[in-house]
Parts: sequence; C-alpha cells; structure tokens
Amino acid sequence: MKIALVDDDQNCLNEMAMFCHDFSIQNCCQIETVLFSGGKAFLEALDSTSFSVVFMDVYMNEIDGILTALKMREKDQNCILIFLTSSMEFMPDAFSCHAFEYIVKPFSRQRITAVLLDVLKILPLSSKYMEISSNRKTIPVFFHHIISVITDAHYLNIQLADNTILRSRMTISEFMEKARGDSRFILINKGIILNADYILDFEDHCCILENGERFPIRVRSRQKTEQAVRNYHFEKIRNRQRHDG
Repeated sequence: MKIALVDDDQNCLNEMAMFCHDFSIQNCCQIETVLFSGGKAFLEALDSTSFSVVFMDVYMNEIDGILTALKMREKDQNCILIFLTSSMEFMPDAFSCHAFEYIVKPFSRQRITAVLLDVLKILPLSSKYMEISSNRKTIPVFFHHIISVITDAHYLNIQLADNTILRSRMTISEFMEKARGDSRFILINKGIILNADYILDFEDHCCILENGERFPIRVRSRQKTEQAVRNYHFEKIRNRQRHDG
C-alpha cells in the first residue's frame, strides 16, 4: 500500500506514520507513507503519482479536507479515503467524496489498526508477504508469488512463481500461521497447500495448476476443497468490485 497522510499538524503526521510503519511490520504487508502538510502539496503530487489510501484531515488552514478530497476525486476515483476530524458535523458534505471511514481525533493506535485491517480486506493483497528461512537466509516472499507448499520430512518445499524452490525447516501448521489465515492458501491434502490463484481445474480427484502440475485431493474433502476455491475467487471479485465502485 502507498498511503498519503495529509494534515497540517506535524505531530499528527508523525504519529500516523509511526502507526502505519508498526502495522506493516505486525501484519507483514508492504506500506509506503508519504506525508503532506497541506492539501495543495498533496493535489500537486497527484499529477505524477497515485495512492492506495489517503488519510485526510478535515480542518486544515490552506485548503480544507473536504475541498481537497473533492479535487482529488476529479483525478482519482478509486483510492480509499479516510477522513481525520475533531468533529463529525461535516459528514453530510463528505458523502460526495466517497469516504471509506471517519476517524475522530484524538485517535488511538487500536483505531488506526482496525481501519487498516478493514482496508486490507478490500485492497488487492499483492503487498502481503512472509519471511521464509531457507539456506541460512531469511527471505521475504510475497504471498502471490507462492504456488505450492509441500511437506518433505521435516521440511517444506515452497515453490514460487519463478520456479524457485525454497526449502525451509517448518511445518504446515507453522506456514499457515505465517499466512495468518489468508484464504488463498488451501490445504488440499495432508502436507499439500496450494495457492487458489494458480488452480486451473479439478479432475480425477486432483487439482490442476496453471503450469500443468497435478496434486491429489483428499477424497473425502474434494467438495470442501472445490468450494473453498470458489469462495476465495468469489470474495476476490466482490472485493474488487467494491473498490472499483
């Protein structure tokens, strides 16, 4: 996520930047924050860059947050807008800005964390990653780069989209804990996890991947596995439509 923080209070900007940084570490997602001390500088930056998320203060001296947000929407209809405010009286004026959330000052770390978790649910999750220990190195690996995870004795063979295999001393349970319940990773059989984004079809009790590889599904769990894949893709499409709309 690339996040714009727009506020004429430098202390607030610093605090928000710190919260976002801590959130990125705790949730293993890549976040870049860009700080703006007013609406004018932010709008000028939109001519050459875009943001996934914008935290916008309402009461700013130069240009207020409502006007800034309306001008922003002329350039970007899709970014997630979150207003920061000391009063909710402006809310009727903010409807046309298509705000995602309103956070009342003074805000807490818990409030920012809750909102960012909600944001993660609807943004494309290509920025999520985990750290894998392999060959005496700790390697950050994006979730969307992982194709399959296969148990081999006390190790996991983790296949990536570029055909690299990372061999890591880890259990399936430990991998799923690192994935933090991400629904793209589906346990199709004992010791076999597949990324639903790479599953092409089902045939003869097997999952067929886009690269042609076939993996056996536990027979008694076939329907459950196929439903999990369908549910994942349905939620992915629905979240994209929410974001685009």
